[in-house]
Amino acid sequence: MSEAAASEGATGALEGRLHRPIDVGPIAENMPFVVRTVGGMSVVSIAVNVSGVIVVSAVIAAMNARATHHQLMAMLTATGIMLGFAVVTGVIAATLVQRRTLRWLLRGEQPSMTDARRALRLPRDLAFIAAVLWVLGGAVVAITAAATGGDAQTITGISGGIVLAALASAGLTYLVTGRFSQPVARLALAACPPKETPIFGVRWRLLLIWVLTSGMPILGLVLVLTAPRSKTNVLAVGVVVCVVTLVVGGLATALAARTIGEPLRCMVEAFERVRDGDLDSEVEIEDGGEIGLVQAGFNDMVAGLRERERVKDLFGRHVGSPVAEQAINEGVNLVGEARDVVALFVDITGSTRLTREREPVEFVAMLNRFFEVVVEEVERNGGLLNKFEGDAALCIFGAPVVLDDPATAALRTARAIRDRVVEMGELDVGIGVAAGPVIAGQIGTTARLEYTIIGDAVNEAARLTDLAKRTEGRILASESVIEKADERERENWVRGRTLKLRGRESPTHSYRSVVPGDSGIGALNPFSLARRIADRVHTVTEDAQESSHHRE
Repeated sequence: MSEAAASEGATGALEGRLHRPIDVGPIAENMPFVVRTVGGMSVVSIAVNVSGVIVVSAVIAAMNARATHHQLMAMLTATGIMLGFAVVTGVIAATLVQRRTLRWLLRGEQPSMTDARRALRLPRDLAFIAAVLWVLGGAVVAITAAATGGDAQTITGISGGIVLAALASAGLTYLVTGRFSQPVARLALAACPPKETPIFGVRWRLLLIWVLTSGMPILGLVLVLTAPRSKTNVLAVGVVVCVVTLVVGGLATALAARTIGEPLRCMVEAFERVRDGDLDSEVEIEDGGEIGLVQAGFNDMVAGLRERERVKDLFGRHVGSPVAEQAINEGVNLVGEARDVVALFVDITGSTRLTREREPVEFVAMLNRFFEVVVEEVERNGGLLNKFEGDAALCIFGAPVVLDDPATAALRTARAIRDRVVEMGELDVGIGVAAGPVIAGQIGTTARLEYTIIGDAVNEAARLTDLAKRTEGRILASESVIEKADERERENWVRGRTLKLRGRESPTHSYRSVVPGDSGIGALNPFSLARRIADRVHTVTEDAQESSHHRE
């Protein structure tokens, strides 16, 4: 849907709401905010313009002290009448122009795109109304001066001074009301954030403000100092106008600087929070120009970072944090690399029986508790849980993140998993640990990838896991792993049997973990004749199956 269509639809919906019964509840709730914001803005705007009228009236009276009492009283009376008229007319005009803004503010509704843009024009509308009323009042005073016998020079001076004062007051009104209308602007910008650079950006606005609030008073000072000799109190009036020029210019500069400085300071603080890891930081959009675009861009950036972290977290949960980091940093890379790693394979004993004895929900919950133990211990020691394989898991130490001592880390992890599973008391496991060169990398296609390792170490660890299920201590490690571990870790292992594993031509010299007498781990005698016969039958059976598979 186009922006215009969306705006029309929102406007139509608002028109429909106008015919509904008015709910006084939200109006009563929002009335204090509207009175405080809109009412305060109106009071300040009136005060600024009334002050301007008083200064201009005093200047005109001082420079025309030789005028008759009748002329001065006529002009002052006309000024007073026009001042009252302007205050009443200005309030009514502002209310009519911004009636939709008042309506959605009072009702607590979200503004349509059209209403939001109208609310953002509030300072400009009030400044324009003020300028028009100033010019109208100046025309009435000039006509009064002419009607009471004023000369053309006096009438021209009065008219020119009022026009300059009108422009200066309009500029100051714009700044003051813009400052006080910030709460309304935030609500409007939340519904209609800026999307494109405005025609009149910060540079042009600052230039226009300077012209109105500093340039016009300076020009008025020049007119006073170059007034004809017939005018009175020129020097005193010049000093007063000079002071007024400095005050108005300083106030305008301070308001303009605050309008730019405060949002930028908030942006700096928000950037510091994001730098410290707080991705929930957002800034309120306070401007419809370039500053608002920067604020909206910051919020979009932080939202993108949050989404990136969410995807990274989900990605890491599926493939492991190290693999996720590598994929994010390097992108799609279907090139493998040779790495020396330690593979740890862990498998549940009797999982088929457990699926028959337990309800599906109960079995899955138990399986998740088991894998939670595996993940915690693997990540604690710097490894990667590469993949879940049913009720088993393949863990890698040394890829993709290089470890200083992957063998010690893997052996320590195996013992920790075994001990915690025993504490759970729900199931039994077998763990195999083997080391060697592998090919590691992202395998698959550009549409679907999986980080994996391929090599003899993985197969050897899987075969050792099957035998570890029937071994005291439930862990078997190859000799190559034990030799690479540090001396302190080697004290936890004793030499086991030399095994002929399926799929491997060379024998594997195995080690099993030392099991304390009070560990609670079920003891098996690996040197009993029955155990030896059972393992030998198992090995022969696997070899026969593999030979049959090759013949086929």
